[in-house]
Amino acid sequence: MKLKVYADRMSQPSRAILIFCKVNGIDFEEIHIELSKRQHLSPEFQAINPFKKVPAIVDGRFKLFESHAILIYLASAFPGVAHHWYPADVSRRARIQAVLDWHHLNLRRGAAGFVLNTVLAPLLGLPLNKQAAAEAEKVLISSLSTIENIWLKDDGLYLLGGFRPSIADLSLVCEIMQLQLLDEKDHDRILGPYKKVQQWVESTKNATKPHFHEVHNVLYKLKLRLSLKQSSQTDGEMKSGIKAPIASRM
Repeated sequence: MKLKVYADRMSQPSRAILIFCKVNGIDFEEIHIELSKRQHLSPEFQAINPFKKVPAIVDGRFKLFESHAILIYLASAFPGVAHHWYPADVSRRARIQAVLDWHHLNLRRGAAGFVLNTVLAPLLGLPLNKQAAAEAEKVLISSLSTIENIWLKDDGLYLLGGFRPSIADLSLVCEIMQLQLLDEKDHDRILGPYKKVQQWVESTKNATKPHFHEVHNVLYKLKLRLSLKQSSQTDGEMKSGIKAPIASRM
């Protein structure tokens, strides 16, 4: 039976799984679970992932969730996957696993929390939380510094000195791509100081094109919508500012 991937392309880890499958020629069926419509809370999806989160996969009778576990499974179970994604060398695998373990408690917590509480919350019917955003920003900046100075300290283009991307590179870059939803000022303020991180992101994009951009297209479209909305609000505020002094003279 064909591999089934349950995903929402607005989800960072979902995008990593989809890109990985496409880059490695894995035959799969993408089943869209729309988080904004609460489809992940349905009894049908809960039977696949009792934690009600995407992504998840079904491979025959085998069900699996948690994106890092899925990436490891796909890299190990499908013979056509290139060696560099999850090398056979045990010590190399252990170092990749160390990055993935670090990711969940650091970069993911910072990036996801900051974007949620500065951009996405209203789209999900939630209030913006400035305190949560400030706390998440501290974790995010600390995480970017760690990537810049520890995970990218060696000579290779990729994490841990790699000359080809691993599943850790793909997972972390998809996380960082969520920052595209920030306004330009915040995006540049946060990412601007980290030149090695920026180059690594571009290297990972290039290594996985055209699939990287195709899967991220939903993110680019949302960014455009948000930019247009912000521009419209700014224009409205400017017009109100011009009218007010005129009205005060009447």
